Amino acid sequence: MASASRDGTPGPRKRSTRAQATGKKTPKSTGRSQGHGQGNPAARSTKKTHRKGSSKPDVTSGKVRLNNAKPARHQTPGPNADESGATYVADGVRLQKVLAAAGVASRRGAEELIAAGRVEVDGEIVTEQGLRINPDTAIIRVDGARVVIDENKQYLALNKPKGWQSTMSDDQGRPCIGDIVAERVMSGQRLFHVGRLDADTEGLLLLTNDGELAHRLMHPSFEVPKTYLATLKGEVPRSLGRTLRGGIELEDGPVAVDSFGVVEVHEGQSLVKITLHEGRNRIVRRMMEEVGFPVTALVRTHIGVVALGEQRPGSLRVLNNNEIGELYKAVGL
Repeated sequence: MASASRDGTPGPRKRSTRAQATGKKTPKSTGRSQGHGQGNPAARSTKKTHRKGSSKPDVTSGKVRLNNAKPARHQTPGPNADESGATYVADGVRLQKVLAAAGVASRRGAEELIAAGRVEVDGEIVTEQGLRINPDTAIIRVDGARVVIDENKQYLALNKPKGWQSTMSDDQGRPCIGDIVAERVMSGQRLFHVGRLDADTEGLLLLTNDGELAHRLMHPSFEVPKTYLATLKGEVPRSLGRTLRGGIELEDGPVAVDSFGVVEVHEGQSLVKITLHEGRNRIVRRMMEEVGFPVTALVRTHIGVVALGEQRPGSLRVLNNNEIGELYKAVGL
């Protein structure tokens, strides 16, 4: 700073100590106050921002985002516009509590799953404990399988008895699967069956009120496999599997099995295991009749990962979380 004489006139400018030591001239002053940003409107309006990677809450949105998440844009995002990964709601429910309530594991077990990086929320792996989510909108997966957390959704496996109709009612008074779930329907549950089995075929049927899952399970484009045990008239040759895997022609188009195995051949009959993803009417019976081995008894044992097991005819059971998650996974939900 320039010194002043006693009469108020500016005196000669003194060199700084650093300039004296180095012999270099000090730079000229810009005439602006560097301490208060005077004369610089941008400096006065500068706000303190968090460093990149901060996990501090965004108080303007009421949400907390994952570490290294990008800040939300000041616009309404489209269906695929979320570039910041999973979003966690500050007043939501803790993730481990949601997992425990869904029956995935105990609260402690859920924390271990999170710590191991096995839990995914809205497409992002979560390893931090205590994060809060909106269970009504979040899509949660454990080991890649979706976790269903809607308590109003029903997922049931039925062993349909032989001779029963795959309908919820029958105007001819014949026994139907609607009779088995009549009490549930009376209590207000709206259930519908996933696909059908003809009256003479027994075995596994799925019942649910999850319309999107049911639609996809029945749609041929998702190719959900179904497995049957069929008793055939005649002793089948081992070469029959190769013929069926190669495909045969029916009146409504070609059909091929995914796998075929002979379980037993005895006294003019054969017990075989057939897996295919076709859902056409009476497809197994028509296919086997076409190759010369008509079906005398037929049981569906599997739909995807769901197995009939030891379930007795006419009984219902609730699918477990793993079965539901794998069904969702099979149809891309």
